[in-house]
Amino acid sequence: MSTIVIIGGHGKVARVLAQLLVDDGHEVVSLIRDPDQAAEVAATGAQPRVLSVEDATQADLADAMRGADAVVWSAGAGGKGGPARTEAVDHLAAVRSMEAARQAGVRRYVMVSWIGSHGPQPVPEDHPLRTYALAKLEADRYLQSTDLDWTIVGPGSLTLDAPSGRIEVGRVADAAETFTSRGNVASVIVTALGEPATIGRVIPFRDGSTEIAQALADVPAELADLS
Repeated sequence: MSTIVIIGGHGKVARVLAQLLVDDGHEVVSLIRDPDQAAEVAATGAQPRVLSVEDATQADLADAMRGADAVVWSAGAGGKGGPARTEAVDHLAAVRSMEAARQAGVRRYVMVSWIGSHGPQPVPEDHPLRTYALAKLEADRYLQSTDLDWTIVGPGSLTLDAPSGRIEVGRVADAAETFTSRGNVASVIVTALGEPATIGRVIPFRDGSTEIAQALADVPAELADLS
């Protein structure tokens, strides 16, 4: 059994993830922004802890992580609050969480990103999600610069389809038209946490035909080049 801290614990992916981890016998601490979210999170078997990553200091986050075996970042501004809040949460708070993990001595860190997070222009300049895309890319690149045992998982557009347990790993030409079940995302995270071969790997993926364990066993190293 291990202890895993999920940042952004009330999100749809995070709640499915918490349930899977608890079912596997792990202890899960889910960080949430709003106390009203606690009951839904507790229903997964996770322990909810109220801590806004937007407002928390590095020391606050380190205190919440201390004693854990792994951290999963599944938080995001979700487009609320405009570009400033997106930058504050998806980039700056994410970076604080990485430094907090180092401070707390938690080496394993899994970042939930998105399939298009790479390159000099992840989306066109006039794209409505440009601030988000750039914030995520900066956070991903910062994570790569740390000495953490990191993995970056990058699903396509999220759906509520039933999880198939099967994916395809690789970049795509049109991220907007690439879809991934939230349940498959959660399963990919669980598998990545237990698969040492995913350390130091970037895993862009979408729903597909390859069993998750097989797909994650040999992720091409070149996908970690985000330039």
